[in-house]
Amino acid sequence: MTIYNLGSINADIVYRVPHLPGAGETLSCASMTRGLGGKGANMSVAAARAAARVVHIGAIGPDGIWAKDRLLEFGVDTQHISVLDTDATGHAIIYVDDAGENSIVIYPGTNRQISTQMIGAAVSGADPADTLLIQNETNAQVEAAKLAAERGMKVAYAAAPFDAAAVESVLPFCDFLILNEVEAAQLEHASGLGPDKLPVRDVIVTLGSKGCRWHRSDTGESRAFPAIPVEVVDTTGAGDTFTGYVLAGLDRGMPMEQAITQATRAAALQVTRLGAADVIPDLKDIQGAAF
Repeated sequence: MTIYNLGSINADIVYRVPHLPGAGETLSCASMTRGLGGKGANMSVAAARAAARVVHIGAIGPDGIWAKDRLLEFGVDTQHISVLDTDATGHAIIYVDDAGENSIVIYPGTNRQISTQMIGAAVSGADPADTLLIQNETNAQVEAAKLAAERGMKVAYAAAPFDAAAVESVLPFCDFLILNEVEAAQLEHASGLGPDKLPVRDVIVTLGSKGCRWHRSDTGESRAFPAIPVEVVDTTGAGDTFTGYVLAGLDRGMPMEQAITQATRAAALQVTRLGAADVIPDLKDIQGAAF
């Protein structure tokens, strides 16, 4: 089976700072790195590192060929990443402080210029057993979800960066929703529905250092999963790593409990490293981790 990921591709420019800058504050950084990022790219890499077959659907500018090449090196199918001359590749300016917390500013660039024709061509050969993964750093989420639903594919939605109107538009086509506790509260405020009442079969709410909670609508099941305590270096990409690993586990036939447990281990290892896509752990890393 295959995970088709309509996802952002960014150049992540990471500055290591003693603390996150306040309004009007100028800081000197201890280091600066550039690497592959974007929620979509991170999720594709994570799923591929977890042994899933991943087809990435996205767009870059001529300045982003290196990012497409890097995804290919991670084992991601890149034939449906278009090179557009209408804008620059998306990028993110990321500040990471000594506690591992981050602050991020994103320029979307070509991530917001993906056509429905590009998406349709990508999923034209998809099987009903395949999954479409979407998030909110690209355009055309609703159109993509409709196309996937028409083909009988499962639709997974990582609802970040959060936008209540966008989420409510996608939910009718969604089989699997993942969001953090702040986003869950915002969605409940907008829709009047808590995570256990949403019209989605599987909902996972991530809770940071408290782990996550899974809700299954058709059985009424709700279960908590604890986080693994580790020394945090950088939280960038941890949620994306978790999402990619959960979907890869499900794609490989794991029950949800096992997929979440493995994804929790992957996210715990991710936050002990500085960076995003370039340092996402693979299955051997997870199996060898001394938690």
